[in-house]
Formats: sequence, C-alpha cells, structure tokens
Amino acid sequence: METMKFVQLGFIIFLCKAFVCGFAEESSCTPGFESELLVFKVHRDHLHQGKRLGRVIFNTCDGRTRMLFQSSDKWFDVDTDGTVTLKRQVTLHEGHKVFSVHAWDSSGKKHTVSVRVERVHHHEDHHMDTVMNISSPQSSTGLKRAKRGWVIPPFRVLENSRGPFPIKLVQIKSEKSSEAQMQYSITGEGADLDPKGTFIIETFSGNLFVTRPLDRERKASYRIIAHATGVDVNIEDKPMEIIVHVLDQNDNYPVFTQNPFNGNVPEAAEIGHEFMTVTATDADDPNTDNGVISYSIVKQDPELPKPNMFEINSVTGGIRVNSVGLDKEKWSKYTLTVVATDMEGRGYSTTGTAVITVTDSNDNAPQFEQTSQTVSVPENKVGAVVAKLAVTDEDEEGSPAWSTKYRIISGDKGGFFNVSTGPSRLEGIITTAKPLDFEKNKQYILSVIVENDEPFVGALATSTATVTVNVEDVNEPPEFNPKEKIIYKPEDSPIDTELVSYTATDPDIGKSQKIMYKIGNDPEGWLSVNQDTGLIKVRKLMDRESSSVKDDKYRAIILAVDDGDAPATGTGTLIIELSDVNDNAPVINERIIKICNRGSTPVLLSITDKDGPPYAGPFTVETQGETSENWSATMNETSTGVFLKPKFTLEQGDYNVILRVFDNHRLSQDSTIQASVCDCEGDDVQCTDCEKASCSASNAAINIANIAHIVFVFYFIIL
Repeated sequence: METMKFVQLGFIIFLCKAFVCGFAEESSCTPGFESELLVFKVHRDHLHQGKRLGRVIFNTCDGRTRMLFQSSDKWFDVDTDGTVTLKRQVTLHEGHKVFSVHAWDSSGKKHTVSVRVERVHHHEDHHMDTVMNISSPQSSTGLKRAKRGWVIPPFRVLENSRGPFPIKLVQIKSEKSSEAQMQYSITGEGADLDPKGTFIIETFSGNLFVTRPLDRERKASYRIIAHATGVDVNIEDKPMEIIVHVLDQNDNYPVFTQNPFNGNVPEAAEIGHEFMTVTATDADDPNTDNGVISYSIVKQDPELPKPNMFEINSVTGGIRVNSVGLDKEKWSKYTLTVVATDMEGRGYSTTGTAVITVTDSNDNAPQFEQTSQTVSVPENKVGAVVAKLAVTDEDEEGSPAWSTKYRIISGDKGGFFNVSTGPSRLEGIITTAKPLDFEKNKQYILSVIVENDEPFVGALATSTATVTVNVEDVNEPPEFNPKEKIIYKPEDSPIDTELVSYTATDPDIGKSQKIMYKIGNDPEGWLSVNQDTGLIKVRKLMDRESSSVKDDKYRAIILAVDDGDAPATGTGTLIIELSDVNDNAPVINERIIKICNRGSTPVLLSITDKDGPPYAGPFTVETQGETSENWSATMNETSTGVFLKPKFTLEQGDYNVILRVFDNHRLSQDSTIQASVCDCEGDDVQCTDCEKASCSASNAAINIANIAHIVFVFYFIIL
C-alpha cells in the first residue's frame, strides 16, 4: 500500500513539474545519463544482500531529483534517486558483472546506461562505492527544442490496490488553460471501452482517477486518450495519449503443467544423467521475481538405497541422477515430491509429483543352467535337433536385456551345426545344418556362448556350454558312381550284347555287406542286369524310334540293395544314347485323295521316315504296276514330297495308286493311295452321280484292277 502511494506521489510530482508547472518555450538542455558507462568497484568477489554499490545520475532538465529506473538484471535494484543496491547475495565468478539501467525522459524516450561491477586489487583505488565516468558526459547543449505540447510519459499503477477508490493518479492540464477555462474527458481502454469506467476524469480539474483494483494478469496496460476543449469558447487542444502500465504483484501461485510427471531412467544411468523435466507456470510478470520459479525436491519414496538418488535443476526443472545404486530388480519405481516456488524460491509454493520408472539395463548376463551335455545324433539327417540349452537371466522378462542369442565359438569348422533361439527366448536349440558322416567324423565337441540382444552394461562374464555330439552309424544305401552313367550304343545291338558294368559301393566301411543289383525301371524291357556283378546286357532289340527314347536317349533305373538288417537301396541312372541305323522305310502319309479329271493342280503327298539323317531324305519315288499307265509322280524341289496327277483325263471313279518311295540309302516301301477321280475341272473337286450301268462297269474294272495288283504283289514277294 505504501509503495502504491509512493508511486502515485512520484508520478504526480513528475507530471506536474514536467508538463503543467514547468513548461518553457525553449530549452537548451538534453535529458540523459551523465555517462554511457558507470563502473562500481568493490574489494571482494562475494557481495552481500542490501549492499549499496553507488548511484546512476540522470539529468531530467526540469530539476527533478527522483524518477523511475529499471535494471536489466534481477539481482540489482535501482531506487528512484538512482541508488543501486543488491537484492541478494552475488558472487563475481569472473571478477566482474555487467548489466544495464533504463530510464525514460518526459517525452517518453528511453535512455540506457551500462553498469559494470568489478573487483579491484589492493594496489588499486581503495575508495569504495565510487562512480567512474568512462565516457564523456552528454553535452548540455543540443538542438533547439520546439515548444512542448501536453505529453505524459507512460506511468505505472500497482495492481490489487485496496483503495479507498477512486484513487487519484494525475492531474492533466492543457497549456491552453491560460487562455480559457478548459474541460477534460477521456476515451479508450478502461474509459468508454471495456473494461468501461475503470478510469474517470474530473471535467474541470483534469484529475484522473482509477475506480477499481487493477489486475495485471487480465490486462497489463491501458491506452487512454485525454481530450481538452474550451468551456463556452471554440478552443480545442490536441488529444493526448496516456499509457498506464499495471505493476505486477506476486498474487499468483505457480501451477504445474501436469501432475504427476512421468519419466523413465535406465538403472545403469550415470550420475548427472538428466532424464526428465518438470515444468510449472506462473501468471505473474516473468520479467520480475514474481514470475521466476525455483524447483526443489522435498521427498523421495522409497528412500533407498539413498534418500538423495535424484536432484533437480532449480531453474529448468530438469531431474537427473544424483547417486549410484539404481536397481530395477529391487526398486523399480520412485515417487518424488517436487515443489515449485516463485520469487526465486522465496514466494508462493505449489507441490507436484514426479513418478520415475527405473528401466532395465543389461547388467545381468544370462547363464546356462547346464554347462556340459553329451548327446547322440544319427548321421545323414539335416535339421535334426541335437540339443536344447536352457538359460536364466535376472533382467526384466521380455526386454532386450533378457532375450538371448547364441553362437558356436569352437568345434564346428565344417559348419555342420546351427544354433538358434527357441520360442521361450531363454533356450538355445542346436540343429544339424549338414548331414553328419559317421565314417568321416564320429564325434564333435561344440562350445556355445549365450548373449543378450542388448549389449551388456559394463564388463560382465559370459556363460558358455560344452556339447559333446556323438554321431550314430546308420545303414546307408549303396552309392553309384556316377549317379548318372551315359553310354553310346547302336540301336541294332544284338541280344545279349554286353552294354556296361554299372556298380555301387557301400559307404558303411565298418560293415561287411553284400550288394545285389536289380532293374528298377526299364520302360521297354530292353535290359538285363547280373545281380552279383552289375553287368548290363541287351535283353530285347532296342529301337531308337521308340516313344520311350527322347532326344536319342533311353533311361533305365538300376538298383543296388545291401544285405543289412534293414536293407538299404541305392539308385543309379543308366542313360543309353542310341545311334541310328536305317531300319525304317519312308511312307506316304496321305492315303485318300480327291482330284478332278480335267485341269487340276497336282496333289502334294508328304513323306515320313522315322530314321534320322543320313538314313532319311532326300527321297525318290516310282509308280508301280498299272499306276504307271495312268498317273505321273514326281518329287518336289526339296525331295521331301511327291506331286501326283493323272497323265490324261480319267473317267470318274476310284483308283488305287501304288507308289514306291526310296530313302537316301535306297530302302523303300510301297504305299497305296485311294484316289477318287471326279468328273470336274480345276481344283474345285465335286463328284456327280453317274449312270448305274456306267458306275457298275467302272467299279467292276476297279475291282479287277485291285485283284490284279494283289496277285502282282504276292508274286513279287514270292520271288
């Protein structure tokens, strides 16, 4: 309350002197600080609260000795007479401290002076609290000033005043009041605009009042326009702007932005590790101590293993580790009671909670439950389970610090084994990656190490297990070498021709077993095999043109069976690549044709020979018997087809045409073609009905010709 009255009185005196009582038409004085830099010298680094450092001097040009100053550093206070004092204890860590002091002249212009507080040694000036003028004082002469209007610089009103209201703030007086009686009014914020009626003015005296307590948190400043007009005369002064700043009081408690705050810290975190931040806000002015919050921890639950496991940054609210000993397995959660206090720890306080969850760090190495095992595994199996290695881990279940992985570090040079993590994540499963061979290696000694998915914290001793794998001998089937045997033989190889001896060996070298051979698959039944020696012979004549021969190759499966307790059978493939012989005569494919007896194009007949080169084409053709009288047969350009046509116009009817086709090696065969000759012309073959007698005679002639042909062929065969 006293501060409020003092501020009001200061402003009234200031305004009265500056703008009402002391107006001069002209002035040669320029307001400002007497120097640009002030140095306050002290003899020690530690300065106690309330220490007076010196004065800053501001020339107001109107004789005032007091005014409002503002320090840029919250640790220093400047009184209305310019005296600089310490608000709290300060340590000059670097031997000096620099800040600024601001002041406003009567026109509202801001002026700033730099202030340096520095420690002096004993051989320097011993006068305490002196002011040294570093730069030249501002000139007392300046530009000629114009006649002043009625201007009031911004002034401040303390919030939450208890009254009694209305409280007078200032008297406004127009410079034209010397000419006539003036009346005053105000407009703007807090006058005729919301919040209306906060400020009022007496019409004739110009006294400006505030009618209610102000609240900086609702509105920090007001812009009021003052108007002055003559009473019963046509005189009006230029409107004047009045800025009212509401001075802050510490009337708000800090408020935490959330409650509780939740954070996580690894149990292996080092001292100083900051892992979470608590924050609070204060509605008071952040540029004053009222809005400056300081944080502290007042309680830790549980207080184990030490009561001060954490500390908090009093300025930022950052919480960090303060002591070693966090252990997820013993104390998984801490609750901190945190206090936020304004006025930098000297004002109102609010209590909040920070819940800290200690997360698992990999500070426990997994351990094999059994460090030595001996197992037996049958040979030749891939993917067979060799051993299951169970482990334990004291870290948090399900975390990367708990989940395991495994490596075989010795004993498996050939890469015969694989180790993987089982479904439980706490089990290593060893399987065979390649077939084991009893005859080559009867035993393996494997060394297996277990680790976590997450790296260990610090140096932890790893656990290893030794697995001795004994390979079990099994009856393995005989093995043909090679698995596929290729031989080359002519297709006309005689029966009982020895083709090849195809034998197998028994991999069970430790056993004395006999091998017996069998035919496993012989599609055409061409082969036989000696059951004791594996000698393969021709059983039936082979034919390269058989459907079972693909690309001249015939495949047969040969079996080798041992006489073990559980007989094992091995298989081999014999591939016979058959060379061709000329054992197939060429034949004409088309056996029925139609043709006109006049002007028709020769019919092209195609030829097939199952043999391959050089036993097939080029072909030649000859007509046989009566065919030679009526028909003409010639080869096409490639000698792969026969052009057939009548030599002259034949009567309509059916004719048997006999053609003998020769291959390149003169192997031949007769082909009979039934040719229907129609009474037509060209290639549009259409046969019409003939008279019965004519057709009968024709058919009789055909029959006689057929009989004659048959007799001729039979006679040829006998010869």
